[in-house]
Amino acid sequence: MSHAAPQPRTFAPTGPLRGTVRVPGDKSISHRSLMLSALAIGESRITGLLEGEDVLSTAAAMRAMGAQIEQTGDGTCIVHGVGVGGLLQPDAALDMGNSGTSTRLLMGLVASHAITATFIGDASLSKRPMGRVIDPLSLTGAEFTASPGGRLPLMVRGICPAVPIRYRLPVASAQVKSAVLLAGLNTPGITEVIEPVPTRDHSERMLAGFGAELTVEVDADGVRHIRLVGEAELKPQQIEVPGDPSSAAFPIVAALITPGSEVTVTHVGMNPTRTGIYKMLEAMGADLTYSNERMVGGEPVADITARHSVLTGIEVPPDVAPSMIDEFPVFFIAASMAQGRTITSGLDELRVKESDRLALMAAGLMAIGAQVEEREDGLVIDGSGGEPLEGGATVASALDHRIAMSFAVAGQHCYRGVTVDDISPIATSFPTFEAMLRELAAG
Repeated sequence: MSHAAPQPRTFAPTGPLRGTVRVPGDKSISHRSLMLSALAIGESRITGLLEGEDVLSTAAAMRAMGAQIEQTGDGTCIVHGVGVGGLLQPDAALDMGNSGTSTRLLMGLVASHAITATFIGDASLSKRPMGRVIDPLSLTGAEFTASPGGRLPLMVRGICPAVPIRYRLPVASAQVKSAVLLAGLNTPGITEVIEPVPTRDHSERMLAGFGAELTVEVDADGVRHIRLVGEAELKPQQIEVPGDPSSAAFPIVAALITPGSEVTVTHVGMNPTRTGIYKMLEAMGADLTYSNERMVGGEPVADITARHSVLTGIEVPPDVAPSMIDEFPVFFIAASMAQGRTITSGLDELRVKESDRLALMAAGLMAIGAQVEEREDGLVIDGSGGEPLEGGATVASALDHRIAMSFAVAGQHCYRGVTVDDISPIATSFPTFEAMLRELAAG
């Protein structure tokens, strides 16, 4: 997938941010709802689906393997599935764009079907290692031919019947867990994933909601044992996708650091495996309130109101990392404008996301005047005490949507604003991001 010409953009202070907004649908749930609807027999309806580029890559891949997916244009998606075991041989390579989630989860689906699929992606995705998914899926009998370093382009030769496996996750990864469980759907017997550190559990919730026979047990050591009975028959569903808590973190942090601001984000997913960012912001002194709390499709949802706050640096416990791994870039922005020192560790995973997020955030923060020490597994940030940072620099996004949005937020509280070298990657997860900032600035 070629990348279009860069789109640089300067984000300058606008004054207080005020208003009520709703962020796009949860990316993790959107991916999984499309995949499982495509494996159910009958018609599923999905509302609130994120229509960003990453999710569109998943939709295109499921169409290529036989599912009928119709988008009505109002955020509603109608899916006619092929049934577990019914995926068809795709005619061409599956273009994943920038989506690591699509790639890793679909590798799991393909692994237990008697089809062969080639996965390709853009320059950023093609740098990301897939070995952590290849290793467990190879145990099922599927075969993989990858580019050097276990990267894309890669080919998966699925096998049917596949071998059920019992796999202990060596690192906390919801994507690896989900890939193994999705492979287990079309595998006779019981597939078990052992999870020493809990990660986002959307796959387990949604698989159970679609009718898969799945159990989760927590042993005396706090280790989760997830067991799935294979050759499942999934039933079509009506799914309402909550707002993405990762996307909600951007307007919330923007409000916290911008004097005079009060912003409410409605219909935000509050799955406890995803709310680490809010717990850590509250530990720093953030004024956050939660209202209209409810359950939507098996997921907790709430409206979050954020008001400008005096933040104080904290030490983030490493065991919190899995519940906020995607939100650390914007958390670092909050830390850079807090009082005192913020210390993070245990963040090795950030070096293999869409980019090396630790290196990019450290370089960008220093360029706009923050005091940052980059360590192997985290950043140490001495905050500005609530004062604006100097800004005035151009920072590299490296095709990473969360880096681009984080520095856009930083521009709200920098004397000379911040220029992001390329905002085009933002479309992968939050196509309405700039419009939302303008709306809040207009108050």
